[in-house]
Amino acid sequence: MIKPESKPKMKTPDLTPVGFSCHAPEAQAVFVAGSFNGWRADGIPLRRETDGNWTTVLQIPPGHYQFKFIVDGRWCCDPGCEHENRESHGCEKCAANGFGTMNRMLEVG
Repeated sequence: MIKPESKPKMKTPDLTPVGFSCHAPEAQAVFVAGSFNGWRADGIPLRRETDGNWTTVLQIPPGHYQFKFIVDGRWCCDPGCEHENRESHGCEKCAANGFGTMNRMLEVG
């Protein structure tokens, strides 16, 4: 009888549940994309709640990330947040990106 070779066990990083919420009561579809999913615009849909919020919970390894919501095809930090830079608008949760807009920042673990 031939025994299969055992593969070394790969340690998987600890995952942390992270909640995402976007208030967009008039939206038809909301997604979240960021450095945690390769910025795939259609990869992570949010679920509509009765109060106009869209939510999801993702399991993310520790690290520093940036993300945006995609509300009905339009990329934004949050609906109504179109600030060019955080210094002039006091947006401490955002960072400038290479496209002249802002990304939300996220630190996990």
